[in-house]
Amino acid sequence: MSPSPPAPTLRLPLRPAPLPRARARAPAAAAAGSSPSLALAPSSRAAPLLKPLAPYRQPALLLHHRRRHGPPTVAATTTSKPALKDPKKYQEWDSVTAKFAGSANIPFLLLQLPQIVLNARNLLAGNKTALFAVPWLGMLTGLLGNLSLLSYFAKKKETEAVIVQTLGVISTYAVLVQLAMAESMPVPQFVATSVVVAAGLVLNFLNYCGWLPGTVWLLWEDFITVGGLAVLPQVMWSTFVPFIPNSVLPGLISGSLAVAAVAMARMGKLSDAGIKFVGSLSGWTATLLFMWMPVAQMWTNYLNPSNIKGLSAFSMLLAMLGNGLMIPRAVFIRDLMWFTGSFWASVLQGWGNLACMYCFGSISREFFFATTSGLLLWLGFTFWRDTIAYGNSSPLTSLKELLFGK
Repeated sequence: MSPSPPAPTLRLPLRPAPLPRARARAPAAAAAGSSPSLALAPSSRAAPLLKPLAPYRQPALLLHHRRRHGPPTVAATTTSKPALKDPKKYQEWDSVTAKFAGSANIPFLLLQLPQIVLNARNLLAGNKTALFAVPWLGMLTGLLGNLSLLSYFAKKKETEAVIVQTLGVISTYAVLVQLAMAESMPVPQFVATSVVVAAGLVLNFLNYCGWLPGTVWLLWEDFITVGGLAVLPQVMWSTFVPFIPNSVLPGLISGSLAVAAVAMARMGKLSDAGIKFVGSLSGWTATLLFMWMPVAQMWTNYLNPSNIKGLSAFSMLLAMLGNGLMIPRAVFIRDLMWFTGSFWASVLQGWGNLACMYCFGSISREFFFATTSGLLLWLGFTFWRDTIAYGNSSPLTSLKELLFGK
């Protein structure tokens, strides 16, 4: 066992302190039969020069550990990853992946802007009935997912992902405002949504800047955890409503279980692993909400193949690009949840719908094979470049670290 590194030294004053003289008298006191501990004990007038710091204990109420991810220093890098060969390449890939994640805003904005412009034209023309074709419940589900992921990335201090989710919240809320103006969305639901959006944006901004008390943040995380767990099973159930009875029981049951789990975690009735699991539910439920959207779309394509002609290949390509640009960052920081959501959406929501369109003759063979080749090359480039940054022997090592941890 190697010796521990020496403690940092202190610069003492030139004048000797009383403590060395007390230590000098210790052998004499021990020889006289007195206890060494009594000889070394400080007097009532003298105080010890150094006191050991009391260990800090994390309160049991906290469901999450706040941490900040930033460009690692060389010392921190060598501690967490001893096999790192070139810290410069690591930092370069760190910067590049952050830029990739930030550039995902472009395809996502292009994906939402046409709907906003079309709704505005219909409102100006007095054609409010056209806006009833946009399901406000589906938009509300996506908005809740954006808010949950915004909280997740704000806690991790992932700036680029925070911007992506913030723009997602704002653009989706803009569509809901248009639906409310067209009287497609009920007023009480719109008012409640507006309050939640305003509170979510303010709280996430304050938490990102470090200005929010931990208790307030915990209450917000409890809210989005319960809301996400109540919405997810209901959305999944509603997808197959033509073949199963229409019911709100899935949402009520899962929401009740979520309230019970959060309450037990806050009261300290769960183990550390249970508290950690409850703390991760909000992020995973938001990811699963977005993962379910392409499944619902492909199920609709299966039931009504004629609807495929109404899909836009350009929109599917933008969805694949936007999610694909965030994959390198998720792989780099070893965030399995982020990688799962981005990979799933890029493959199913983007490429999967393009595959359906190709099978039914909506797009050309050249377009489909070009997008397929581009996606495969991008995934290969991501893991190859990550392997170089971490100094791994093969891309499989990076994939193993992503799935199972370092």
